Amino acid sequence: MINIGNQARLRLSGIATAVFLLGFILFASRWIEMIPLAALIGVMFVVSQKTFAWGSFRLFGQVPKADIFVGLLVAGITVISDLAIAVITGVIISALVFAWEHAKKIQAKTTLDVDGKKIYALEGTLFFASTSAFQSLFSPADDPQQVVIDFKAARVVDHSALAAIDTLAMKYQAAGKTLRLRHLSRIAGSCCTMPRALLR
Repeated sequence: MINIGNQARLRLSGIATAVFLLGFILFASRWIEMIPLAALIGVMFVVSQKTFAWGSFRLFGQVPKADIFVGLLVAGITVISDLAIAVITGVIISALVFAWEHAKKIQAKTTLDVDGKKIYALEGTLFFASTSAFQSLFSPADDPQQVVIDFKAARVVDHSALAAIDTLAMKYQAAGKTLRLRHLSRIAGSCCTMPRALLR
């Protein structure tokens, strides 16, 4: 980035940088160690100033708040600790934010067919973070005798999702009603403890 910032445009600039760094490490380390630490700190300040994307501040308010938070957190941890810990922390928090956001996107559209069956057309991703929202979509006590859950526009990801489906099937069974699962993948269906729900 510093090369490009100083008008370097050819691959030779990157090759030269790599060769010089390799030479310093292999052959000139004892001379490099003679450079005062204060001077190296000054060099690192210049490197930080030139490699920091100052234009990213203009994105505040235009990108999700979670992304801004992760960026600021990684920058802060880098200053306090080191880059490796900062990157690992950023990846973990980004994964948790991703799970939280997808957990809120599960929904169901309900319709009644000519036979009086209530059909729940599920949309979204069913996994450990969205099981509570999934359960809240259904009302076994108020539904008719025949209920169908259509998974055509949904994805079942993990074992927690299968357990949530099975728990829901138990609720309908306790209410004396029949629950059918439509367009559920064979793998997911084989893992569920049926016959509480009927696969179709």
